[in-house]
Amino acid sequence: MVYGCGVTTTTGYEAYERAGELLRALSAPIRVAIVTELAEGERCVHELVDKLGAAQPLVSQHLRVLRGAGVVRGARRGREIAYTLVDEHIAHIVADAVSHAREAR
Repeated sequence: MVYGCGVTTTTGYEAYERAGELLRALSAPIRVAIVTELAEGERCVHELVDKLGAAQPLVSQHLRVLRGAGVVRGARRGREIAYTLVDEHIAHIVADAVSHAREAR
């Protein structure tokens, strides 16, 4: 399989830049875990805190990074904000990366 074939335009390079930004946003293990959780459905911060066993401020900080990168979006649900993935492609990227990491060991 050949990757990047025929991508020589500025638009193609801009796509590489955006892909790099996405991968940087996913570079923290806790963000990978958050995306994995959100792949199963919408979650509020407290649900992610319970599932991941991480402190609420830490989860909120990483959600801000993911939101800023366009990976997740939040919708108010009463007093809470429910987070979801922007699209399924991100879930597939993370699932493939985790699967690959498990195979490599």
